[in-house]
Amino acid sequence: MWHDNILGAIGNTPLVRINNVVGDLPCTVLGKMEFFNPGGSVKDRIGVTLIERAEQEGKIEPGGTIVEGTSGNTGAGLAIAAIAKGYKCIFTTTDKQSQEKVDVLRALGAEVLVCPTNVEPDDPRSYYSVARRLAEEIPNSVYLNQYDNSANPKAHVETTGPELWKQTEGRITHFIAGAGTGGTISGTSRYLKEHNDDVQVIGVDPMGSVFHKYFHEGVFDEDEIYPYFTEGVGEDILPENMDFDAVDDFVQVDDKTSMQMTRRLAREEGLFIGQSCGMAMAGALQWLNDHRDDLSEDDVVVVLLPDSGFRYLSKTYNDEWMKNHGFLESRPEVTADQVVSARKTPRTVISASPDDTIGAVIERMTEQSISQVPVVDGDDVVGSVTESRILNRLVENPSARDEPVSTIMGEPFPVVPASLHLDHLTSYLEGDTGAVLVERDAGYTVVTKSDLISALARMGRNGNGAS
Repeated sequence: MWHDNILGAIGNTPLVRINNVVGDLPCTVLGKMEFFNPGGSVKDRIGVTLIERAEQEGKIEPGGTIVEGTSGNTGAGLAIAAIAKGYKCIFTTTDKQSQEKVDVLRALGAEVLVCPTNVEPDDPRSYYSVARRLAEEIPNSVYLNQYDNSANPKAHVETTGPELWKQTEGRITHFIAGAGTGGTISGTSRYLKEHNDDVQVIGVDPMGSVFHKYFHEGVFDEDEIYPYFTEGVGEDILPENMDFDAVDDFVQVDDKTSMQMTRRLAREEGLFIGQSCGMAMAGALQWLNDHRDDLSEDDVVVVLLPDSGFRYLSKTYNDEWMKNHGFLESRPEVTADQVVSARKTPRTVISASPDDTIGAVIERMTEQSISQVPVVDGDDVVGSVTESRILNRLVENPSARDEPVSTIMGEPFPVVPASLHLDHLTSYLEGDTGAVLVERDAGYTVVTKSDLISALARMGRNGNGAS
């Protein structure tokens, strides 16, 4: 079997059970894996429908130009459909979107204009306004307007809803999804509720978006609008496609929770998915736990997971980006002094002098069950001796036991303050010496990699928070 073109591969994405992040919830939780679409997201579903609506209404002729404002995924869906149908594409997007999204659109032959995020929707610089202006200026072009175009939810009435009903054999009891244009959640809800009005539909909104407060209070509060990092979801406007009557409840999730859940889903479920997926799942678990007394093992919950993780490699899956934005749990302020104190047998340093014989140092190391010692001349640390250096010398010359240790000593171990943070301590231990001297009130103490591992394990067991 084959399709005539790539558009035939859109839809019929799988449902996958979520096993590890759901904890002890009594219900079945399934993820709708929309990254299986050829363009990598749920927005592939509306690309064809939006263009075909424009064709039916005579708004575009062969060889024309598709213009749209997009956070990236709708653009990819439209670009794929445009290639199959012979149209050009110009997309506007915001400067908060990942570079991977922009690169995908350009790889699919689209022209991309990046507009500022932090401007009002009606500002001439906004990506909404720029898209409208371009469509007015370019001959044989159309601004598809996914926010207000009823072809958007129609695509989900015709595809997503029927798929979920069929895949669950009509057993679906809850549908949970993020909302941006409103098309996915509204269209899917309409189909499901037509077949079973008891299906509960829950929207998930990022902090900084208007939907949550508008749903609960009927208020469009501009003070609630502020920049957030989670891409492709939430809004600073009320799109016509967002049908609040089709939704039973809304929950809200902050960026940090969304980002951390995204990474948990990758590591604990094997789902390499995008930011809005993490937000949707975090919101779903929040709502389900709040309503766990109303749930049973017969409940079947479907969480729509919109896109792939490949578009967020430079952000959510980049440790530095996550740390810079405070989304990674920072390691506790463990110091070298705490490592020494937590060690099973804290000890002062066992050292050698430059004039000690190799044999004498071997005996000292054997007695103390240690693998390296610093070489100290008076108050100065002048070198170090490790068992590997001793072994190499004895292999060369078995009678070298009587030689002074100064003949085989290496560079001194780094001397670090007791207040040195764990991150810096580990970087020292990655060096050639494999040990450091921690300077404490009672004198020096040697810390090795094995000491560090053992001490941190003890701290973890004792609940001191090291990780």
